[in-house]
Amino acid sequence: MCSWRAPASSVPASTTAASARSCPRSRSTRPTLSDPSRRAGGVDRLHPAALPSVTCVSDAHLLAAAAGLGLGLSLIVAIGAQNAFVLRQGLRGEHVLAVVAVCALSDLVLIVAGVAGAGAALQAWPAALVVVRLAGALFLAGYAVLAARRALRPAADAALRTETGGTSTSLAAALATCLALTWLNPHVYLDTVVLLGSIASTHGEERWWFAAGAAAGSAIWFAALGFGARLLRPLFARPVAWRVLDAVIAVVMAALAVTLLLGL
Repeated sequence: MCSWRAPASSVPASTTAASARSCPRSRSTRPTLSDPSRRAGGVDRLHPAALPSVTCVSDAHLLAAAAGLGLGLSLIVAIGAQNAFVLRQGLRGEHVLAVVAVCALSDLVLIVAGVAGAGAALQAWPAALVVVRLAGALFLAGYAVLAARRALRPAADAALRTETGGTSTSLAAALATCLALTWLNPHVYLDTVVLLGSIASTHGEERWWFAAGAAAGSAIWFAALGFGARLLRPLFARPVAWRVLDAVIAVVMAALAVTLLLGL
């Protein structure tokens, strides 16, 4: 059996002892690259403990994310006040990126709140939903009146169809309307916070993957709706198309307002 012996050091023993006292050794016993025990034929062999740990994405993670994506899309892909507003902004080409970002980030906050357990707290305080219902109904009714006026006044079509030059809606007004349509809608709390949060809890440790899938679905939908609306611009080059769209928006907003009031 061959034994390995370290070469004699030319440093005095007193200097070595002083260095040992001033710089204590690490407690780690993991071999280093210069350890002779790792050399075989001049080639370094990595110790298994020295390899970095890798967190693998399991099938359970992917299934939870896919379930969240499907549920998120099923809840958001519907004719509603928020989607109608995003579609209209996309057709006009006004502040599309900002509106899409506000909608996606709002959904992300609501999804995180639901998965974190805010749904249970919301159910324990039903008076908050009553206040949101009243405020949302008033806002939707007012927006329905404005949409109906646009549908009945052909003179407004020229401004709506402007694709170059200044825009008729400021960024602050567009974002304020978007935030109101999102946060004053009680259904967003019942669907996103309570329902989605409850279903996410059934996934156990993978619930945050479920939340990530739902948030991804929201971002994909709003981006497709806002930026994909430009494909419909040739259709809306005719004034009658804008009048029909505003009439549909007015009916949807009014129906939602009545539904909210009937739910009190």
